[in-house]
Amino acid sequence: MQQMFDTVLVANRGEIAVRVIRTLRALGVRSVAVYSDADADARHVREADTAVRIGPAAASESYLSVPALLDAARRTGAQAVHPGYGFLAENAAFARACADAGLVFIGPSAEAIALMGDKIRAKETVKAAGVPVVPGDADPRVAEAAREMGAPVLLKPSAGGGGKGMRLVRDLAVLDEEIAAARREARASFGDDTLLVERWIDRPRHIEIQVLADAHGNVVHLGERECSLQRRHQKIIEEAPSVLLDEATRAAMGAAAVEAARSCGYVGAGTVEFIVPGGDPSQYYFMEMNTRLQVEHPVTELITGLDLVEWQLRVASGEPLDFAQDDVRLDGWAVEARICAEDPSRGFLPSGGTVLSLSEPSGDGVRTDSGLLEGSEVSSLYDPMLSKVIVHAKDRPTALRKLRAALADLTTLGVPTNAGFLRRLLAHPDVVSGAMDTGLVERDAESLLPEGVPDEVYAAAAAVRRAELTPRPRGGWTDPFDVPDGWRLGGVPKPLAFPLRAAGLEPVTVEAPADARVTATGVTVTVDGLTHTFRRAGAWLGRDGDSWHVMDHDPVAAALSGARHGGADTLAAPMPGTVTVVKVAVGDEVEAGQSLLVVEAMKMEHVISAPHAGTVTELDVTPGSTVAMDQILAVVTPREEAAA
Repeated sequence: MQQMFDTVLVANRGEIAVRVIRTLRALGVRSVAVYSDADADARHVREADTAVRIGPAAASESYLSVPALLDAARRTGAQAVHPGYGFLAENAAFARACADAGLVFIGPSAEAIALMGDKIRAKETVKAAGVPVVPGDADPRVAEAAREMGAPVLLKPSAGGGGKGMRLVRDLAVLDEEIAAARREARASFGDDTLLVERWIDRPRHIEIQVLADAHGNVVHLGERECSLQRRHQKIIEEAPSVLLDEATRAAMGAAAVEAARSCGYVGAGTVEFIVPGGDPSQYYFMEMNTRLQVEHPVTELITGLDLVEWQLRVASGEPLDFAQDDVRLDGWAVEARICAEDPSRGFLPSGGTVLSLSEPSGDGVRTDSGLLEGSEVSSLYDPMLSKVIVHAKDRPTALRKLRAALADLTTLGVPTNAGFLRRLLAHPDVVSGAMDTGLVERDAESLLPEGVPDEVYAAAAAVRRAELTPRPRGGWTDPFDVPDGWRLGGVPKPLAFPLRAAGLEPVTVEAPADARVTATGVTVTVDGLTHTFRRAGAWLGRDGDSWHVMDHDPVAAALSGARHGGADTLAAPMPGTVTVVKVAVGDEVEAGQSLLVVEAMKMEHVISAPHAGTVTELDVTPGSTVAMDQILAVVTPREEAAA
């Protein structure tokens, strides 16, 4: 047995850093966390054996700073670096810099990362090894090849993955605009705007194979994961195994994945991703290889009984695999849900804020990988994924039910998440039957969103307001004139009502139920004969994975604000983030729908367009401005009013 490392630096943050630290602790290896100013009190910092500040909040000056990371490793005596996923995990230059500094990079060689990180070279390499690839082409022929193949086509950055910069083009009339946008996002995410274009396969399935290779020539696969449930090319639900594959197809795809790994001299844990026509699983095509640990690795861990982070460490320390392909057994079914800071009711825009109340599911067959604590600040600076809820059961129907129940137990008040949406998605008939594809979520997202705010939520919010007005007894006695019970001299008590407003909706006036039960952490109300119980934190209410922020509404202040900003003429920030592009100035004439600004948050761009033709009469931001949700960005006065 090779000598295991004494100290490992985890060059990442959030739930993956916490996850890696957990295995390091189990192996008796000292863990070093790194943190930016924004993460000084983060969970991964608290759980590591030691932690080092590496820079300001901006990722470019902290988590992406190779000199800062290497200096932290030197100062703490680390012998190896685990990159997690995201940030520098698939950065060949970082892997090479670690080697040059005498550190073991816990992952493949810099050469393998560079080869498989370049999607163009990767396709050529695996194709030469006999692995089928998706038809397509690359720069400088992206536009030409797209027009030759005809729509639909998929634009992809050559230098990175995770859905960043990917664009599905169904109308070639907007091809040039989509190429420009894809390049901009690719440059921002990976520092390289090289693109490739591939034929789009309608109603495809996304199947990936987990591989594990050591430095002694042994390569095995650990079965497949189904990752077809996606939004904006980002996976949101993953499971292992897949209902699509039979044993013969599983073996063939596994063998192809092993050959892809061998073709680049791969060492460590990696994932080979395939696109599969749902109608004919035997016609699978190589898409890319992720040269790192995947977000969804827990589902493979649960059905194989292997700790992939432990095997990453063992392989990196020089140990050979102690099992062969025939030893790999798949037991039961595992499903994972990615919990992201986003608001489904507002078009899944990134959210943020302070975690005021946190309750994460656990129990038999339930696992939560999380980077959160109560009091955690969720900003727009980093990736929106907060945690993952994973379940393991004897079969798929049981696993789906168990995950829905686990998501109902998840509470993250203060930061809107997609947990409730995912819970409803898991009950979708096509998900239950296994007949999903990568377009299902986009097609049916609207049907999985509740219409407005349920009456019982407003009733609970009003009950909270009433309770907040109720005075505490002084010396065992309460002045009856201080009790908010609607009592009137010589008349029937008038129900106490409160003007309330939920984000993005019109205000309502709601009577507070007299029989509601309100505590510091919960509310129970009865509406139309049905009793409803919510968790609460201040003005936040949560139930079954959903949460609502129901605020007091001040009609006078709202009227004054509307008068000043012209109501519909006002352009507000749809999410907390950073203004990256400003295309206009005060006094400019604009047309309806014209792009005026771009706001970026959590690696996602949102274009702010003119609501109508007119003149820009107010502009309150510049490139680089940090903005809060609903902050006023600009005002466009209608053309006829501007001319008056």
